[in-house]
Amino acid sequence: MSEPAPSERTGPPLLHDPAPDFHARTTMGDRSLSSYRGQWLLLFSHPADFTPVCTSEFVAFARAAERFTALNCALLALSVDSLFSHLAWIRSIHAQFDVVVPFPIIEDPSMAIAQAYGMISPRARDSAMVRAIFVIDPDGIIRAISWYPMTTGRSVAELLRLVAALKMTDTHGVSTPEAWQPGGDVILPPPTTASEALGASGTGSDWYYRTATPDALPTAGRRQP
Repeated sequence: MSEPAPSERTGPPLLHDPAPDFHARTTMGDRSLSSYRGQWLLLFSHPADFTPVCTSEFVAFARAAERFTALNCALLALSVDSLFSHLAWIRSIHAQFDVVVPFPIIEDPSMAIAQAYGMISPRARDSAMVRAIFVIDPDGIIRAISWYPMTTGRSVAELLRLVAALKMTDTHGVSTPEAWQPGGDVILPPPTTASEALGASGTGSDWYYRTATPDALPTAGRRQP
C-alpha cells in the first residue's frame, strides 16, 4: 500500500515547499522520496496505464533517461493503477516499441500520494487530473510544478531544459532567459545599490538586464550536485 508520510500541511504543496515524503511499491521495488536526497528528481504522474498519450511519454522518457542521469536527475513515475497493471504496461511498451522502461513506476491505487501532492481533489470522481510533474531538488524542495490535460503530451526536451536551467541557477546564482538552452547566455543578478548599478559590467540592454556566457561565471553556488 502506498502511503505518504504524515504532514502538518493542510493544502497541496507549492513551490519551495518540502516535497511530501512517501513509501511505496514500484516496478523496481520499494521506493521512498527520502531515498532520492542528494540528487534531483523528476516525479511525473499518469491517470492510468495503457493510455495512448502517457505511453508516448513513457517511450520518450525511456529514450532520454541517460540525458537525465547526466544531469544527476532521477526519474520516478506514478500511476493510480496497480503494480501488476504497471508490469503489464511496460511489457507492452517493450513489445510494441522495443523500449525498456528504466525508471520505477509507483502504484497508487488509493490515490494517497496523488492527493498528498495535490494532483487530485478529494472530491474528484476519477483520476483524470493526475497528470502532474514535480521537479524536486537534492534537498527535497519542490522547485517546479506543471499540470497537463490528458489530451496533450508533455515535452521531455523541455523538462531536460528545465532541470538544466535550475541547476545553472543553483550553481552560479543567475537566471535563464526565455528559451534558454545549456551553453547559452544567462542573466546576471541586477545591482542592488547605486554604486553597483553605475559600475555594472556585462553585456545587455541596460544595467538591469546584463547577460554573460556560462564560461565567464564564477561558481556562486548553493549546490553542485
